[in-house]
Amino acid sequence: MTRRRFFFGVVALLTNVGTIPTAWAAPNTVAVAAASDLKFALDELLVNFRVAHPELTITVSYGSSGNFSTQLQQGAPYDLFLSADIAYPRDLEAKGLTGSVVAYAEGRLVLWVPKRTALDPARGLELLRDPAVHHIAIANPAHAPYGKVAEAALKSAGIYDTINTKLVFGDNIAQTATFVQTGAADAGLIALSLAIAPVMAASGSYWELPAGSYPRLEQGGCVMKAAQDPVAAQALLGYLGGEGAAVLQKYGFSLPGSR
Repeated sequence: MTRRRFFFGVVALLTNVGTIPTAWAAPNTVAVAAASDLKFALDELLVNFRVAHPELTITVSYGSSGNFSTQLQQGAPYDLFLSADIAYPRDLEAKGLTGSVVAYAEGRLVLWVPKRTALDPARGLELLRDPAVHHIAIANPAHAPYGKVAEAALKSAGIYDTINTKLVFGDNIAQTATFVQTGAADAGLIALSLAIAPVMAASGSYWELPAGSYPRLEQGGCVMKAAQDPVAAQALLGYLGGEGAAVLQKYGFSLPGSR
């Protein structure tokens, strides 16, 4: 199969992906590489964290976990890595690049369609066979955790071979959501955390895939050993799994071990 990728102007609210820092930041600054499914949840969570820690400057880049893992192995100057697949930080830990890995959430996968169509996501994945569905957006399974589990779900449902020529690939799950929201795709398999955010909820509807129909999306974070302010980075990681847990749940994440 030839994988086709669409390159479009993206909606800023969804794909506010930061650039790689060009140099290590000063102490009291935490540069975060975060999976893009965290976009809305982390932005909200950081409002309260910044109030509690006014002395800290937090910068966040959103993107695909696999790409961040590669960049970190090449020395990208991030202090904290928040991955949508805990396997990536565990691999970095095994290579001696990080401190201990902490599981902070589990992601959930949904089928999302825009309200401008007559498509009903309650039909489940069988909807994707519909002739009215010409393009289906998923994240690139080569480096995006949500793409891997989306592909697995399609294969588990027995429809992958039927619909794989319809697939279009986003570089990360936020870009995937943008494809279907803006009309570049007719349906998409995206993160629940994006689907229930106001900008997406206002323009589409979703059906959540059963938990057993795709591999668990256990998410994990780690502080890099080269972090300029490891204490500050650890404070943010601890906040994510502590006081910030309620915000994660608000955006559809399950807490570790709760499913």
